[in-house]
Amino acid sequence: MRVSYNWLQELVDVSSLSPVALAERLTMAGFEVEGIEDRRTWADGVVVGKILTAERHPDADRLQVCTVEIGAAEPLQIVCGAPNARAGLYVAVATVGTYLPVVDLKLRPTKLRGVRSEGMICSLAELGLAKESAGIHEFETPHPLGVDVRPILGLEEVILDVTSTANRADALSMVGIAREVAAFLGQTVCLPLAKVTAIAPTAHELTVNDLVVTVGIEDSRACPAYMGTLIEGVAIAPSPEWLQRRLVAAGMRPINNVVDVTNYVLLEWGQPLHAFDAQKLLRGSGDGMDPADQVDRVGRLDQLDVGVRLARAGETLHTLDDQVRTLTGHNLVITAADRPVAIAGVMGGVATEVSATTVDIFLEAALFDRVVVRRSARSQGLRTEASARYERGVNQAGLEVASAKAVALLGELAGGVVRSQVVVDHRPTTRRQIELRLERVWQILGEVAIGDGMGYLSEQEVEATLAALAFDLERLGTAGGDLDIRWRVTVPPFREGDIEREIDLIEEIARIYGYDRFCETLPQRTEFGYLSLEQEVTRSLRATLRGAGFTETLQMSLCAPNGSGQVLLNNPLAVEYGALRNNLLDGLIQACAYNLNQGNGLLWGFELGRVFGLDEGGSYEVDHLGGIFGGDRTLGSWQHQTQPLNWYEAKGVLETVFTSLNLPVEYQPDQKDHRFHPGRTASLWMAGERLGTFGELHPQLRAEQGLPDAIYAFELELDVLIEAITSQEIVRFQPYSTYPRSDRDLAFFASPKIAVADIYRIIRRMGGVLLTTVELIDEYRGEHVPEGMRSLAFRMVYQAGDRTLTDADIQPIHQQIREALVEHFQVILRS
Repeated sequence: MRVSYNWLQELVDVSSLSPVALAERLTMAGFEVEGIEDRRTWADGVVVGKILTAERHPDADRLQVCTVEIGAAEPLQIVCGAPNARAGLYVAVATVGTYLPVVDLKLRPTKLRGVRSEGMICSLAELGLAKESAGIHEFETPHPLGVDVRPILGLEEVILDVTSTANRADALSMVGIAREVAAFLGQTVCLPLAKVTAIAPTAHELTVNDLVVTVGIEDSRACPAYMGTLIEGVAIAPSPEWLQRRLVAAGMRPINNVVDVTNYVLLEWGQPLHAFDAQKLLRGSGDGMDPADQVDRVGRLDQLDVGVRLARAGETLHTLDDQVRTLTGHNLVITAADRPVAIAGVMGGVATEVSATTVDIFLEAALFDRVVVRRSARSQGLRTEASARYERGVNQAGLEVASAKAVALLGELAGGVVRSQVVVDHRPTTRRQIELRLERVWQILGEVAIGDGMGYLSEQEVEATLAALAFDLERLGTAGGDLDIRWRVTVPPFREGDIEREIDLIEEIARIYGYDRFCETLPQRTEFGYLSLEQEVTRSLRATLRGAGFTETLQMSLCAPNGSGQVLLNNPLAVEYGALRNNLLDGLIQACAYNLNQGNGLLWGFELGRVFGLDEGGSYEVDHLGGIFGGDRTLGSWQHQTQPLNWYEAKGVLETVFTSLNLPVEYQPDQKDHRFHPGRTASLWMAGERLGTFGELHPQLRAEQGLPDAIYAFELELDVLIEAITSQEIVRFQPYSTYPRSDRDLAFFASPKIAVADIYRIIRRMGGVLLTTVELIDEYRGEHVPEGMRSLAFRMVYQAGDRTLTDADIQPIHQQIREALVEHFQVILRS
């Protein structure tokens, strides 16, 4: 909000603070000042002058040589190109040495087409008071020559661009800012109340001079209160200069005295108002009627039905921004004769706007629910000064004050006379009360600077601070000493939108007392920063995957709904982002396909990310590790031969990662995940706990995504992986044996249903400490192999660290392994 320093001075004494100092205090109180616009510098050195003569330039058709008197000993000679320059005008003259910051120009004596020029006659654009000007500014009335033009043009002003947080609706008004300033300065606010007698309101319906006025509200939660005032005999005219200047300084465009009054009250009190042309309202918005049937006075019609309801499907409204808008069920509308005439709290309609022919007006002052207005404005893509305040929540008790101020100004500036006022009021009658404990204040705020020392805030300081913000305090108890001091705090109506809990009151105390007065405290003992064990393991895991040729990816946690078990969003940005992902693999497959389509080759990528889901116990979230790789690594080589990665090579890539991390992982056949090839998929296990899934993508899925052959993927439980790594014993160095090793091969026929991992487990267990290595060296299916069997060959290495092994050492162990395989798996031995 743009805050006028001079206007603020009328509400609270800020003479002790310069604009810069005021900006610093507001910022410390939680209202960031983004900029200071010092208009006093725009015309420093510009004075009132009178053009004595204006003659054509001898060498230029569009220039005039003017003699200008500014009260000095000699008149100035100024060359001017404005078409409206003529003798007898009182004008604004920038003298030599003046700097005009708006146009970045410093005046120096110069010659224009050979004629000396000693200054410049200014337009409003050159003084920052207009975007464009057709000519120089003409003062309507004579002024003393040589006097400063700034008081005349309203340039003795400083504007502070103040930003308030979303919960501070009261700060979007001059009165609200004045209350804050008064609180931290210890001043009293001079509220700009209306100097008129109160109007006796009538509820729901009234009859005045045969005119029946009714107000109907469909939903009292959407519109808790509505106040309509009939004012007759207004004379539409431009607003006085002081009012126009204040609106312009606030960033608003003056329109006419009626509309300008509603905008002025909006800026002053933060209560949006809207003025309807009462004659058009009486005609049910004035659309589609024969002009011969329209009358020109309120008193000649006998029924004015005003309503507040949600729009119906198919209704339209021509709004003041000259747009014909199709209304939806989200739009709360004001109706006349059940026809929409305004979007409540957002924008009025063209059909009932105040125009030059308006004689009688219906002034609306209402409260609308913040959620309803926000939804309504968003559905139409609108954001106005009114909606910005309603969305944050306006003062529930400020309706009457703002309406009375507008009525008084309309009577003063437009000659309007109040005929009647109708009020529908469903506002709560009770005020919010919160209990505040002094002990809790101390716990949250700690020690603060008090005088030359440090200490805790006393109860008197707490009471004074909150009282300065218009909170009412009632002391509850002190029986237990200072630690038992409590208050019942009554929240003022204009702060009920953001003060809800005890901590909110403590924040108010901190703001007003001053964050800069809090003591700087350091921990008694500092520690060096370090990574947790989980962070170290995760970094090591990332480095290992990069070393294996993978690139880390990072994807959104949002995805399209694709089945049960997903956490769905209530208000998604788009349909394709309507749920939280429950796996990493889907995103990696899409990333791989996109990477390939962009000509970047096949993605070897991994991701560490969180997945979400639903089960019997409710929602859950866990961390996963996913990866995708495969294809033909030789693609693009000049010696290229098609060599797509086979199953064993892909398994070897993953085994490299597990071996680097010293993880013993077992592979078991798996066919549960439909995204994987049913015969080339394995579940991964560690110490009897499932780690995840690894396999080749299903051919149908590859075809749908446009992926080549031999694409492999895995998805692992990151918590299981980290737990396995962190629970390992410290690896101790074992010296290499200096004695020779002995290799033995073992071949046999076995059923394909027997997992090699199970065979490994039995061989390891029976081999004991002398068996150092077991490796599958051959698998064969075909001729000379019994039907329903496959031929497997293992190489086993026996070695000891203290001696050379003999057949007497090896043979019994080797025979135990053979017998165990026959007993457990009914294999047929070949060697």
